[in-house]
Amino acid sequence: MKKQEVIICRNLSEDLSQAISNNPHDKLFLLVDEHTSTLCKPLIDNLPCMQGAIEIKIGAEDVHKTLETLAYVWKSLSDQGATRHSLMINLGGGMVTDLGGFAASTFKRGISYINIPTTLLAMVDASVGGKTGINFNGLKNEIGVFSPAESVLIDAEFLKSLDSANLLSGYAEMLKHGLISTTAHWAELLNFDMNRIDYKALQALVAQSVQIKENIVEQDPFEKGIRKALNLGHTVGHAFESLALETNRPVLHGYAVAWGMVCELYFSHLKVGFPKDKLRQTIQFIKEHYGVMTFDCKQYDRLYEFMTHDKKNNAGIINFTLLGEIGDIRINQSATKEEIFEMLDFYREAMGC
Repeated sequence: MKKQEVIICRNLSEDLSQAISNNPHDKLFLLVDEHTSTLCKPLIDNLPCMQGAIEIKIGAEDVHKTLETLAYVWKSLSDQGATRHSLMINLGGGMVTDLGGFAASTFKRGISYINIPTTLLAMVDASVGGKTGINFNGLKNEIGVFSPAESVLIDAEFLKSLDSANLLSGYAEMLKHGLISTTAHWAELLNFDMNRIDYKALQALVAQSVQIKENIVEQDPFEKGIRKALNLGHTVGHAFESLALETNRPVLHGYAVAWGMVCELYFSHLKVGFPKDKLRQTIQFIKEHYGVMTFDCKQYDRLYEFMTHDKKNNAGIINFTLLGEIGDIRINQSATKEEIFEMLDFYREAMGC
């Protein structure tokens, strides 16, 4: 898999113009959702490099990350005369970059695309690393391909349009990157003031976070080994997300991952000796900033069932990424049903639900 170019923007106009000129094309398309069309498109609308771009607008939020929306984007490209030499820019959060990347990668067997993530979650996770896809049959990201963008442009200016909840959602993935990297970076993230955000300092933290992910993806582009480190918190987190959707109380992805990390760091402590003090500090940060998802023991079986559908599983065995210490990554760690229920017990006790 080719390596994508990640650009930490100093001047959005110049950086985008250069990225577009690096990809000769016959037609330029801009994919936005109902939110980014209003809040983010004005930042690039009048740039000379965007003149003549054809807009495709889709519904906002994860409920639109569907086969129907994908088909709408394909049809829009076809109706507007896109060819295999066209270029698409995905301007939005993870839903837009995931679905847009998948649409571009499959239309006429693949056209080039550029991601401009507008949420913190998309900047540090969804838009970087080459994963694209849609939700299907009630399961997150069930259909998709590995297909990196030509370029990913990251500019903290877009984050000023985000509310606190969406900033925190992305920050959970940054916290995960801290846990799989160094104690110093983890501590820096715990001490960042999320109530009075310094956007210049945040962009520097985002750059570090992206570099951590890029280094791992470069070593293992197709998730055969060490890339599974990026799944910390996700096995349980995706189950929380699926249960929340099923019970009509959807949660942001990063919140589910944060709660998933509570469970999986506890299991790391039990199974491979993750330090109790760092477990306690991390849980305290999550509890203070992310609140709690409530569920009872009657829902354990349903959560377990969601985990059995996880793409990281092998031969029906539920796999986890655990940590022996910050940066000491242990992939392919299995858990029994009883151990998973014990994690859920711990979560409810530690989070006070």
